[in-house]
Amino acid sequence: MSNVLYVTAHPLNTDTYSLSVGNQFIKTYKKFNPKDVISHLDLYHTDLPQIDADILGHWGQPPYGDAFDKLREETKKDVIRMHELIQQFKDSDKIVIVNPVWNYSFPSVLKAYIDIIINIGETVKRADNGLRGLAGLTGTQQGKKVMHIQASGTVLSHGKFNHVEYSHSYLKAVMNLMGVEDVEAIFVEGMSEKPDQVQHIKAEAIQKAILKAEVF
Repeated sequence: MSNVLYVTAHPLNTDTYSLSVGNQFIKTYKKFNPKDVISHLDLYHTDLPQIDADILGHWGQPPYGDAFDKLREETKKDVIRMHELIQQFKDSDKIVIVNPVWNYSFPSVLKAYIDIIINIGETVKRADNGLRGLAGLTGTQQGKKVMHIQASGTVLSHGKFNHVEYSHSYLKAVMNLMGVEDVEAIFVEGMSEKPDQVQHIKAEAIQKAILKAEVF
């Protein structure tokens, strides 16, 4: 049995391009893995602490001990919540991340989430030969897998705008930093460039999601 973390970074609950493909992926995955535990983390509708002055001033502070006891009550809550999110990520065998692309990047809530889960000593460890991710830390699960589902009006995965693809490339880089090397992507893209093919683009991405979910 696997723990699956389904992370969505979209403010709408309607049938958007990214969410429709993401929801189909999860639906198909459940069909083929009925015993797996799937947890949905909706970044727009969850407690997601920002790295403010207090948090930055106590960076890496664990939620216990004398130093923690001296923090303001609001900061204590933020530190505890951040560690909950880190632990949730570490406990997940598989992660599915869904987002749209705005201004050639993903929504800021996803960056805020990434800022939380990249944590020295928790998901990244300093070593003599550089940085090690989850594979170099004791007490963490090995072999995590990530499926990234991304929708963009412009084709970014290849072609003339590939040089401004800052979303999936960044997400893959930070996952690699944390020792997660198995990172795949499903792109739903080109709707603005080819408005007459919108339904075809969406249907093709949904079919890819079904096929990939069967073996994820």
